[in-house]
Amino acid sequence: MGKGGNANDVADSSENMAAWLLGVNNLKIQPFKLPNLGPNDVRVRMKAVGICGSDVHYLKTMSCGDYHVKEPMVIGHECAGSIEEVGSEVTGLAPGDRVALEPGIGCWRCNRCKEGSYNLCPDMKFFATPPIHGSLANQIVHPATLCFKLPDNVSLEEGAMCEPLSVGVYGCRRAKVGAESTVLIIGAGPIGLVTLLSAKAFGAPRIVVADVDEHRLSVAKSLGAYSVVQVSTNKEDVAVEVEKIKKAMGKDIDVTLDCAGFDKTVSTALGATRNGGKVCLIGMGHCIMTVPLTPAASREVDVLGVFRYKNTWPQCLEFLSSGKIDVKPLITHRFGFTQEEVVRAFETSARGGNAIKVMFNL
Repeated sequence: MGKGGNANDVADSSENMAAWLLGVNNLKIQPFKLPNLGPNDVRVRMKAVGICGSDVHYLKTMSCGDYHVKEPMVIGHECAGSIEEVGSEVTGLAPGDRVALEPGIGCWRCNRCKEGSYNLCPDMKFFATPPIHGSLANQIVHPATLCFKLPDNVSLEEGAMCEPLSVGVYGCRRAKVGAESTVLIIGAGPIGLVTLLSAKAFGAPRIVVADVDEHRLSVAKSLGAYSVVQVSTNKEDVAVEVEKIKKAMGKDIDVTLDCAGFDKTVSTALGATRNGGKVCLIGMGHCIMTVPLTPAASREVDVLGVFRYKNTWPQCLEFLSSGKIDVKPLITHRFGFTQEEVVRAFETSARGGNAIKVMFNL
């Protein structure tokens, strides 16, 4: 549960090992001592762990947003595995069950947790968010209530993809995307692409995706985008690109989901969305922005924030099991769990190019 572990312990063949972030561009597989199994916990052997953009940020800068790594930390939070042991009070799960893990543990005492918005808990303990350890390890201990049994036709890799997919599902929920919604998605990285898949699953009949990268746009098109628009990084191009996006949609844009979070993308979102529409801010590229809020407010464009997700794993698993969403094409690179492969995997993810989701098979 994000506790325990000493990066300086001496390993033997029976020890639990994990990928420790020790400094900038310094990842080492070293022993990770597990906490005692609580009555409501399970011990899970990790089988699939994906690399998130936040993991790369921590590796390159030791920071991500307002979070800073000040001491060695186990990395990783997109994960699935098989249960090895259950606590004395755990029901509904048993050794051998394959599970997807939700990585955030709320306090369940604050008002936000009590009202169900546990993603906004000020005392949230989230995998690989300092100082909490992550899940790129042989085994971890986690609350049973945050482990979701995989349907027989859903793989462990797909189970690990429930974490990024949850961001797209929750964003679509926040914006109330449905069968009558025209949707613009800005950003065709991993989160933009799972948001595209989520909007389709929620029934959106027409989805346009905008991005600077031609390859990512080709992937978006192959995943079912109605149209794609290549944009620049120049903020002076916003007005022209807004018209280009509107033309590509061919209708008013009801909902825009910004999966990048920069001055230019938010400005584009506000300008492209119809009067009375919604702009959902998913990406967090810039903390401080200068954007045209007053014109958007005068058109009653609602701006919605999104932070992670809540209560999404059952719906993600239903989408995957039913075939409404197929995340397998997003997994472009796979690596094992050795020192050399961990380093290469993070280099591959950081380099970008044709890499979308880089996955560890443990």
